[in-house]
Amino acid sequence: MISSEISAREAQVLALLGEHLSNAEIAARLVISVRTVESHVSSLLRKLQLPDRRALARHAAQFARTEPARPVPALPAPLTAFVGRVAERGQLAEAVTAHRLVTVVGPGGVGKTRLALAVAADVADDFADGVWFVDLVPVTEPGRVGAAVAAAVGVGEQPGQGIEDSVLAALTDRRTLLVLDNCERVSDAVAPFLERLLAACPRLRVLVTSRVRLMVPFERVFQVPPLSRAGGDRSEAVALFMDRASAVGQPPGPSSNEEVVTICERLGGMALAIELAAARWSTLGLDGLTAGLSDQLRILTGGPRADDRHRSVRAVLDWSHDLLEPQSQALLRRIAVFVAPFTAEAAAEVAGFAPLDPAAVVDGLGRLAEQSLLAVTSSATGTRYHALETIRQYGTERLTDADELDRVRSRHLDWCSTGARVLVGAAGTDWRARFEAVADDLRAALTWAAGRPDRRPDAHGLALSLAELAFCRNLLGESQQRYEQAAGLCDDADGAAALRQAAAVAGCRRLGDDMFRLHCAAADAARRAGNTAGAGRDLAAAATNAYRFSSTFTQVPSRAEVTALLAAARELAGDAPAARAAVALAEAAVVADAFGAVQGDLDNTVEETVVRAERAVELARCAGDPVAESAALDALSGARSWTGEAFAAAAAARRRIDVLDSAPRTPAGAHELMDALAMAAGTAVGVGRLPDARRWGGQLADHPLLAEVGHHATSWLLVADAFAGHADQVLTGSARFLDAWERSGRQRSFSLGPAAASVAMVHGLRGDHDGRDTWRAIVGRAGNAPEHRHGYGAVFDAMVLLHHGDADAAARRVAPEPEQVWKWVSWVWLHWYVALRAEAAVLAGHPDARARIDAARTVVAGNPIATAQVDRAQALLDGDPERQLAAVAAFEAAGCPYQAARTLLLAGGGHAAAGTAVLAGLGLAPVAVR
Repeated sequence: MISSEISAREAQVLALLGEHLSNAEIAARLVISVRTVESHVSSLLRKLQLPDRRALARHAAQFARTEPARPVPALPAPLTAFVGRVAERGQLAEAVTAHRLVTVVGPGGVGKTRLALAVAADVADDFADGVWFVDLVPVTEPGRVGAAVAAAVGVGEQPGQGIEDSVLAALTDRRTLLVLDNCERVSDAVAPFLERLLAACPRLRVLVTSRVRLMVPFERVFQVPPLSRAGGDRSEAVALFMDRASAVGQPPGPSSNEEVVTICERLGGMALAIELAAARWSTLGLDGLTAGLSDQLRILTGGPRADDRHRSVRAVLDWSHDLLEPQSQALLRRIAVFVAPFTAEAAAEVAGFAPLDPAAVVDGLGRLAEQSLLAVTSSATGTRYHALETIRQYGTERLTDADELDRVRSRHLDWCSTGARVLVGAAGTDWRARFEAVADDLRAALTWAAGRPDRRPDAHGLALSLAELAFCRNLLGESQQRYEQAAGLCDDADGAAALRQAAAVAGCRRLGDDMFRLHCAAADAARRAGNTAGAGRDLAAAATNAYRFSSTFTQVPSRAEVTALLAAARELAGDAPAARAAVALAEAAVVADAFGAVQGDLDNTVEETVVRAERAVELARCAGDPVAESAALDALSGARSWTGEAFAAAAAARRRIDVLDSAPRTPAGAHELMDALAMAAGTAVGVGRLPDARRWGGQLADHPLLAEVGHHATSWLLVADAFAGHADQVLTGSARFLDAWERSGRQRSFSLGPAAASVAMVHGLRGDHDGRDTWRAIVGRAGNAPEHRHGYGAVFDAMVLLHHGDADAAARRVAPEPEQVWKWVSWVWLHWYVALRAEAAVLAGHPDARARIDAARTVVAGNPIATAQVDRAQALLDGDPERQLAAVAAFEAAGCPYQAARTLLLAGGGHAAAGTAVLAGLGLAPVAVR
């Protein structure tokens, strides 16, 4: 039986593990974070005393119920009962089951959304992976359809991948129903998006509501008719009227049935018209409704197109509008510019001008809400109002008729611009919620202003604010888009600045090609503006990034192209300090180019790189540019690692973090800090400073911009934890790593291979050979084969082989002299490699064991872990048990309990039991001693 200590939530997680779901899929099912799932998995492993995730899945499958619970459909909860449409409900359900794409077509107000939601709930059990609802009303730009779907499904943006590609990857193997509501405004963008989505996701079904069909060959159209009026007082239309009338008071009695039937007949069975009429019956009475409709229904029942349902909705809105006082009419049309729910204060600021008294806006909103023209939502943050889309469109037409459209949109733009500036400077924890509440209005205002030449300065300012807010909200794709948009709305000088910001955001997204393109574009803009130094700096940055972040490019620029850029940068930079620093950094990067180093004199090239990097550091410091100084220190760190100066490389990497403390909180600073944390963690591993590596690796893993890219965020933390022997942390972190790596499209990177190899090593140390084989296969797809063969792979494999007592195989795995594999061990792995090589030689009885110890001691001096490992090897060779046991304290002080425990087991005798206990506490198998 499942342990009674397991909580209800842990039981849910366990059941879903039995279905072999990933942590990300479990998080989506249970509407919790991936971090929370990781915590539950770790807790379950501990409580059930099971070795790994695979054992948890077997345990869950054995005891889980035969019919696991289906995911709850992610559909809006209806606030009113669904009335009628029995026939259409069944027909649409059959269509959704039989066809990949079904479009529910009909005019505004006919009830398309309610019917689609009802049917989606009806068929939810047919979709094992859930039902998702996406409202496209707030989407004012066609290019953001994919982003809206991603937000609803809970898919984050992945580095080097567009948001639409992330959606495709997330839904590829899922049997899911996707409901896209109100597609008519962006139908041209919806159609190609769905074509890609359906082609890539064979088990997906899509249900669309729209006023017009999408006009694609694979579409099944379902036309929604008006409500049935057959059956008189038992018709669907009458049932809807009576239900809605009861919400505003006592519904009409049986004696009024004929009048209700007449009203519904004259309204043409249109759901919106019936609901509006029913909402007002308690104040107007049936006779008042009848009299009012007598003045308004000529178009509804006797116009030139009696079957034109859109005109029927318009007639109902005309009638409702004409019942309002002039001030209420003004308010109704003016609040139509709000895309998202808005406050009374916002409405007063935008709509409160003659003939409408600003003080009367609050009361006016209440009156409109009472008449069902506005929806009201109350929460802890206050009351908000929202007009239906059909009413917003109607109000916009009325604004045009009143010659107020430009004035109201201008006031809305001013309100959005002011609000955005306030949010940019806001402190505290609630700004994100405030941004979400107005984000769609900011986007809509920007779209309008961008098309008005007289409002381009305002559009530029709003685009910059929205870019910064989107960046802080971790909407990196939109942030880059807005910076690029801002660059097109201003002069070249300001445009260059915006393009630099866009390039930095692209760097945070790991989009090297975009970063290169945008720096080149910034250089062009700066040159046109007469800022030659700025142009030189941008060209130098493009050249540097081509080498420094080459792994993020899909097509790395040629050496000739980069050399030409650098030559132009030198010519343009002049004596400007910042530009000179950028050029110096680019020169160091080009000189250190791997191809050039291999083809030329390696020693001379590396020494030249050190000199140039040091010069770049000094120039950047003099220029007062901490981001540039950090980048130059990165070049210096890399050069020092090539010269074998591991401690100097680590020191330069550590300095980057200190330098960036004074850097402004900009996209460029964020990009640099993420890289600095990764490099600091990696170099700390290389010199045996595991606590430092875990601290910086933890900061990287917790960085908000890396929330969706856990494979990059957790890489060095996994490596540090693996070397320390913290198996539970590695297994927990590996789940996040694997989820993110798979969502990213299974990228390759210099840090992903070692991370996967460290997980494989931990499985090997636990005796889980199946788990090790699984992760070794991941290493092959995530890393670089030569680096695994000669570098980190040799280190991790040797540790597993030594753990299980196969010293001969371990010695063979690290047999090459360090000079033979220098390219693959010179940075992080050199000290580990030479120390393991010495120990394996001793345990295997190799004749060169003492020579290897002596050589290793020279290399690792100053590395607390590698030094203790070499000391232990010499103690074993000399038969000196006291010196061997002295290594235990050294390992413990260095934060490496695994090696401390292994030392106790190698010592044998009474120490072996203590070592076994430590290993068990770490979640590792006993060491085999031969």
